[in-house]
Amino acid sequence: MLRFLRSSLLMGISLSVLSNVPVLSAQQPDPPAQARVDTTAASSQPVLPMGSPLTEALALYRKGNFDEAINRYQSVLRDKPNNPDAYAGLIRTYLKKKDVQQAADTAHQALQVVDSTPVHVAVGELYFRQGKIHDAEEEWVKVINSGHQDSRAYLGLARVRWAISMYKSAWTMIDRAHSLDPSDPEIQSLWTGKLSAKERIKYLENYLAAENNEDADSLTAMRNYLEYLKARAKDPRRSCHLVSKVSATETPLVRLLHDPQHLRGYGLAVDVNGHGSKLLFDTGASGILISRGVAERSGVTRLSDTAMWGIGDKGSKDGYAAVADSLKIGGLEFQGCTVRVLEQRSVVGEDGLIGADVFSSFLVEIDFPNEKLRLTELPKRPEDSSSNLALKTEEENSDSEEENTDKSGTTPSAKAEKPRYSGPQDRYIAPEMKSYSPVFRFGHMLLVPTSVGEVPGKLFLVDSGAFTNHITPAAAREVTKVHGDSSITIKGLSGTVKNVYSADKAVLQFGHLRQENQDIVAFDFTHLSDNIGTEVSGTLGFTLLRFLDIKLDYRDGLVDFSYDPKRWGR
Repeated sequence: MLRFLRSSLLMGISLSVLSNVPVLSAQQPDPPAQARVDTTAASSQPVLPMGSPLTEALALYRKGNFDEAINRYQSVLRDKPNNPDAYAGLIRTYLKKKDVQQAADTAHQALQVVDSTPVHVAVGELYFRQGKIHDAEEEWVKVINSGHQDSRAYLGLARVRWAISMYKSAWTMIDRAHSLDPSDPEIQSLWTGKLSAKERIKYLENYLAAENNEDADSLTAMRNYLEYLKARAKDPRRSCHLVSKVSATETPLVRLLHDPQHLRGYGLAVDVNGHGSKLLFDTGASGILISRGVAERSGVTRLSDTAMWGIGDKGSKDGYAAVADSLKIGGLEFQGCTVRVLEQRSVVGEDGLIGADVFSSFLVEIDFPNEKLRLTELPKRPEDSSSNLALKTEEENSDSEEENTDKSGTTPSAKAEKPRYSGPQDRYIAPEMKSYSPVFRFGHMLLVPTSVGEVPGKLFLVDSGAFTNHITPAAAREVTKVHGDSSITIKGLSGTVKNVYSADKAVLQFGHLRQENQDIVAFDFTHLSDNIGTEVSGTLGFTLLRFLDIKLDYRDGLVDFSYDPKRWGR
C-alpha cells in the first residue's frame, strides 16, 4: 500500500478487452513438467569431504559470513576453474547478499565453462529470484528427472508449487528435500511449517540462539513472531472464527477522499470491539492494521511487539500484535482475531488498512464500479463435505492435528462438520472458474503475469492501496525512456521514496485486458522483491482497478478481471 501525490497527473487511462490473450506457461494450473517429477529415485545428493575448502565455504555461507564464503569459493575456482560446486556456491551466496546482478554474471560465466547439476540448480534459484518462475521450474525438473535427487532442486520446486497454489504437491517436494538434506537451514525453515505452534516455538528458540545467515530485518521479524506465538499460546481465547450464522455478505465500499472532489481509494466499515472505523481496503496489504487511536478506543488486547515495513526509505515502524474480541464486517462477525497496531495516530492518513487476504476463506468480489464488496463461499472441492470460514488475520500457520487448525487459523467447533480431507490440497479450478486467470501467490500478494509492451513474463502486484499503476525503472527501460521527476512524491508506511522516475509510455497486458499508460510512475521495488524472493516489476493500482469488477480466489490462486466498456462510454 502506498500513497501517490503529484503536481500534475498525466497518466492515460485506456482499457480494452482482449479476446485472445496469450497465457504464460508458468501460470498454468498443472504444468506438464509437474507430472514428470520423480520423487522416488535413489538419492544422489553430493557429499563434500570434511575440512575441504568447499565445506568451509558452505559453513561460512550458513553462518552469514558471505564475503568470506565468496573468497573461499573464488579460491577454489582459481585452483579448479571448472568446479561446479564452487560456481553454485557463488551464485547462491550472491543471491543471499541480495546482489542479483553479480549472481547473474556468475551464472553466465558458469554456464560457459561447465554443464553440471549443481550449476543448473543454482541457476534455477537465480531465475526464480528474477521472476522467471517457469524457467526455474524447468531447470529443477530436468535435474531431478535426469536421476539427480538434489535437495535444493526439490526445495525450488516446493517454492514453485506454493506460488501456484499446489499445496499438496509442495509438501511432497519439501518432504523430499528435507529427507535428502535436513541440515540445510532454508529447507528446515519451510519444512517447519507443518509443526505445531509448540514445536515451532522450540525450533525458533534454537534457530535464533545459533549462528545463521538471516539479515537484520528477517531476524527482527522472527523474534517478533516467536514472541507472538508464545503470547498467543497463553491466550485462552479460541483462534479467529466466524460466529454469525450467515456464510455470505454484501457490504458497501466506503469512499475515501483526498479532498472533496478527488477519490483516493475505497475503504470498509469495520467494527472493532463495537467501535466503528473506516479502513482502507488494500489488496496489496496483509491482515488488519489499525492506528493507535483506533486500538485505544476499541480496547484490543496487546500480545507482543512487532515491526512493520512498507513502501518508503525510512525503514520499519514500531507496532504490536493484538487480539480483538469482535470484528464485524457487513453481515459477518468474527471473534478472537489478530490485528496489528501501528504506534501512530494514523496509518498513512487513514484509520488503518484491511487486506483483501483476510477474506481468503471466501470468494472475494470487489465490484468497484458499483462500490460493493461481496463475500461468498468458494466452490467446494470434490473431496470436501463442508467448508471452514474464517477471517485470515492469524500469523500462525500450523497444520498440526494436535491444534486442530486449518491454514486459515480456524479452530472448528466440536459440533462443526469437518471436511473429509483437511490437509494441504492442490489448486482446484471449478467449472464456473474456467475463465479465471491463474496468478502467483506469495503470502498475501497476488502477482499477475503481465506483458509490458512486447516484453512478456513480468509480474505485477494487484494493489488497490496504490493510487496508480507503477513500474520499476528496469522494466520500463526495456520498452521506453525513463526520466527523473522531482514533481512526484511517493509515500508509504515506511516514509517517502527518495528516487522516483517517470516512464514515457508502457502498454500493460494482463488477464484479458490491455491498458495504455502515458507518463507512468517508476521507482525501485528491490526491497519488496528481496522480501518475497521473486522479482516484482510493478503494481496494478487504484486508478486502473476502480474500473473493474474483480473476483479473487486466494485458495486456488485465481483472479477474474471484468471490464464493461459500455459503463464507461468506451
